[in-house]
This record gives sequence, C-alpha cells and structure tokens, in this order.
Amino acid sequence: MSKEEQNMIDYIVVCINEFADKIGINYKDAFNYLNRYNAISFIKENYEIEHTLSIDDAIDDMIMVAQNNGGSLI
Repeated sequence: MSKEEQNMIDYIVVCINEFADKIGINYKDAFNYLNRYNAISFIKENYEIEHTLSIDDAIDDMIMVAQNNGGSLI
C-alpha cells in the first residue's frame, strides 16, 4: 500500500470517528450510516480537496451528502 493510500484511509477513519462522536453514536453505526448514504464514497472521491479542509468542514460535507442521499440521522 502506498503512503497516499494509507493517508487516505487514516483520514477517512478520523472523519468517521469524529462524525460518530459529534452525533453520539458508535463507530460501527457511523460507518454503516455513512457508507449506506454514500458519504464515505464522497470523501474518498474528493479526498484531494476534503483533506485540506478542517475535520469539522469535512464532517459537515459528509452530513450534507448523506442527507442528499436519503439519510435522516441528523
């Protein structure tokens, strides 16, 4: 695995964990929710831009993507 791939994985894990902490759910449920409503795919596809933002901004983007795809957790 390349350094860039590892950085992306680490970033996605941090985003999922911070999302879970922000809304008060466990990490597994956060992953399942974000995966189901395409927020993880969004972060992965837009990593080059998203990782330059604050984690809070990235979480807000993930929430927006999930809601736009039918998620209603927040």
